[in-house]
Amino acid sequence: MARNNRFTVQYRRKREGKTNYKKRLKILKANKPRLVIRKSLKNIIIQVVEYHPEGDKVMTSVISKELEKYNWSLNKSNLPSAYLTGLLLGKKAIKNKINDVVVDFGLNESIKGSKLYAVLKGVLDSGLKIPVSEEILPSEDRITGKHIADYNTLLKDDAKKQFSGYIKNNINVGDITKLFEEAKNKILKS
Repeated sequence: MARNNRFTVQYRRKREGKTNYKKRLKILKANKPRLVIRKSLKNIIIQVVEYHPEGDKVMTSVISKELEKYNWSLNKSNLPSAYLTGLLLGKKAIKNKINDVVVDFGLNESIKGSKLYAVLKGVLDSGLKIPVSEEILPSEDRITGKHIADYNTLLKDDAKKQFSGYIKNNINVGDITKLFEEAKNKILKS
């Protein structure tokens, strides 16, 4: 790394905009495993990561594609699937004797009631301890998918292009809350 009093080259991950080292250092000072939450367009990835000087170690992880094992055939990146993915990770973490974690959103923006906080709600409901305020978590109606079913009833038949994937797979969007409860019960029983 070139250094002089005029110019210092930043770390590669900082230059590429992939890591905020100030945030990372604050999280690592807690001396607890990190709950790393990342979202993509089609999936949600959650990991419990422990710091080691030679490199971080992933203790357990879940990707929202795993919800198919619990008969969740709907979108894998919406709010209900984020909650279910968090619940699944929490169950796995407790089996691996992990009880207390610190949240790491990475470079994702923290927005009240978003998918990130739906994941947190799922992890909290599984029994893991996370310091979080209840007012930033999404409401129960949004977690169960009631808002999606309500929006579907508002649309006219010709405007339902948003739900064409569900229609193609013969899934009634109005049944999303029932499908959510079935998947949640299967995860809790596992």
